[in-house]
Amino acid sequence: MSLTHRNAAELGALMAAGEVSAVEVAQAHLDRVAEVDSRVHAFLHVAAESALEQARAVDARRAAGEKLGPLAGVPIAHKDVFTTRDMPTTAGSKILEGYRPPYDATVTTRLREAGLVILGKTNLDEFAMGSSTENSAYGPTRNPWDLDRVPGGSSGGSSAAVASYQAPLSTGTDTGGSIRQPAAVTGIVGMKPTYGGSSRYGLIAFASSLDTPGPFARTVLDAALLHEAFSGHDVMDTTSIHAEVPPVVEAARQADVAGLRVGVVREFGGEGYQPGVTARFQEAVELLESLGAKVTEVSCPSFTYALPAYYLIAPSECSSNLARFDGMRYGLRVADDGTRSAEEVMALTRAAGFGAEVKRRIMLGTYALSSGYYDAYYGSAQKVRTLIARDFEAAFHQVDVLISPTTPTTAFPIGERADDPMAMYLADLCTIPANLAGNAAISVPCGRADEDGLPVGLQIMAPVLGDDRCYRVGAAVEKAFEDRWGGPLLKEAPSL
Repeated sequence: MSLTHRNAAELGALMAAGEVSAVEVAQAHLDRVAEVDSRVHAFLHVAAESALEQARAVDARRAAGEKLGPLAGVPIAHKDVFTTRDMPTTAGSKILEGYRPPYDATVTTRLREAGLVILGKTNLDEFAMGSSTENSAYGPTRNPWDLDRVPGGSSGGSSAAVASYQAPLSTGTDTGGSIRQPAAVTGIVGMKPTYGGSSRYGLIAFASSLDTPGPFARTVLDAALLHEAFSGHDVMDTTSIHAEVPPVVEAARQADVAGLRVGVVREFGGEGYQPGVTARFQEAVELLESLGAKVTEVSCPSFTYALPAYYLIAPSECSSNLARFDGMRYGLRVADDGTRSAEEVMALTRAAGFGAEVKRRIMLGTYALSSGYYDAYYGSAQKVRTLIARDFEAAFHQVDVLISPTTPTTAFPIGERADDPMAMYLADLCTIPANLAGNAAISVPCGRADEDGLPVGLQIMAPVLGDDRCYRVGAAVEKAFEDRWGGPLLKEAPSL
């Protein structure tokens, strides 16, 4: 098996045993990027020389007898919404084209400290606003399973990089499903940790009460190892939880659900759900029952209001957060010929620098926060958010985890929903409640839809700081499918 097709834990073990060097592993993945990324467009920036330099440093540390972590030398693709002092950070927007931050995000720092080799920065919907990566100012990323379809969003570049074997790991951010939905439609594992469990410092903000960094991987264990590597309390982030990282790696290795209480969310299914998605989900439910889990149906009635509540809260926060991109301090500045006022330069810069979806959300949010409308819109949405959190609380008195399809359909064709924002927003129907409540949630592959042969994801939701439960159930499902199929459920995407 080639180095690019081994998982992260295997690569870490091979390097630790001296069977292969970090430089060899990095070069193999850089060669893979050169081979396939012209078709996938997962990366916005490939840092080849930097990656090899990082790999040489890991090899030198290991040769000197230093004890290194399990992911030292493992390549990773980094979503271009985390600041990196040695690479551009654009957030997929023209307004930050060429911007090089003077500091690293905490997640970036922790990746470096763990010895991970950053291959480059991945494509995304502009400022993480979207479900298809079509909103990137630098062109869409394509799904490795079908290059005419989307890889999900907003972290579509990161999901596509892992699914196309350009990197065994990648980072993403999940504001309304932007890790789990791409993971589902590209056939990989994607985890949204408990809000505050991973630092937002240096993450270019979209919606500050929702944004959550998390891992992508091709196995549940790999995702847990990466989760553990960059999570934990950060004094630089005031929303960071002052608590130990849940035992996610131990849980991923446990892979046992005997006696676990599993709740199927009644509100997530039926009309609007692709038959192939429903069929694979039902098979996953039956599989969990066969493994000894106690499966019951649970109603969370407020979940039906999550989508409209989210699309008031998130745009409101984005309208505030994106006010800093004004053409005055950094990034793009247009029409600054000395004859225009600062206000004119700001207006022209924002008009030229922001894409249509970003402008739409800024306008929605500004309206929702405006005098006379605040209570009717933003205030009411926050009340719905409280009801959703209460539904979760009540559900977790009855069960240990909740499950649902990750997304109602498989990957849709590029351009199909570009002119229909409501259809696009429905991709996150199942994922948004966990963001509004701050819960942990993961998507793991559960097969391929009969009608199109594309991957389907199973979503597993757990209480706040119950991240380990997600990994425990996810690993059990993964192992059971591998036992059934005699190997990984989803192998290399056929389009590559």
